[in-house]
Amino acid sequence: MNQSNTFWRVALLALPLSVFALIIIWPLLSSFYYGFTNWNGFSDNYDFVGFENFGKLFSDRLFMSAAINTIIWMAIAVVLPTVLGLSLALLIDSHVPGGPIFKTIFYLPICLSAVVVGQVWVWIYQPDWGLLNTIIEYVTNDRFNYAWLAKPDSALYSVIVAWSWQATGLSMVIYLAGLTAIPGDLLEVCELEGATTWQRIRHVILPLLTPATVVVVALSVINSLKGFDILYIMTGGGPFNSSDTLAMHMYNESFKKYLMGYGSAISVVLFLVALTIIRLYFKQLKKVDEIYG
Repeated sequence: MNQSNTFWRVALLALPLSVFALIIIWPLLSSFYYGFTNWNGFSDNYDFVGFENFGKLFSDRLFMSAAINTIIWMAIAVVLPTVLGLSLALLIDSHVPGGPIFKTIFYLPICLSAVVVGQVWVWIYQPDWGLLNTIIEYVTNDRFNYAWLAKPDSALYSVIVAWSWQATGLSMVIYLAGLTAIPGDLLEVCELEGATTWQRIRHVILPLLTPATVVVVALSVINSLKGFDILYIMTGGGPFNSSDTLAMHMYNESFKKYLMGYGSAISVVLFLVALTIIRLYFKQLKKVDEIYG
């Protein structure tokens, strides 16, 4: 009986594991290999250059700029979706009229693809007739045609705002799930003891939402590292590489400059960063389970 169960488990897992190995593991291992070569992506002739590509990273001005932009993206990606998602969750959980409708509206952006979201925000940022400039014109009564995506000082932050707008819905849902796990009797006792709304949030709700916060922060950081598609649609890393991130820089080096070996080295660095963050996430999650489990 045990041998029969083992056979069927292997048989049923063989196909999905083969597909996973083909489309995930093999490209991953290939990236590690090509990172040590000078392959251009087409030719069969390429040389093994050792750690030359990795050494070049630290003298590459564009790579360092992309790394700084990625850090900025990660920092804002933690703050904006977390704070906005928590605020919306608390508001909806307070039985505000039309709560289910607002929940649907705020969650809707996460159902859209990043390409669609990027194109919508390109229209919003459009200098002549975009929604943002139109609102500013209405408020100030002055002509305003600032090109948000064409200015080096604002391009990166404009894309981050668009990305955060989409990510906030997921954070809100995670916090709403965390709020449902808080005993209502505990909040009633706090109210009877005379605690204000802010005191209940600060001393009771926020500490009990620690597991949800760990999940939200980790997902925000990990997803920010993958922020390529919306960036590609909105700025393509420009103007003048001012909105380049590591993912965007990897794409440009690999598929625009045909430096596939160097681009693979960048992808290895990006993978190691993501792996480190994921490891820290699971380590922190284990601590949370020990405390709240």
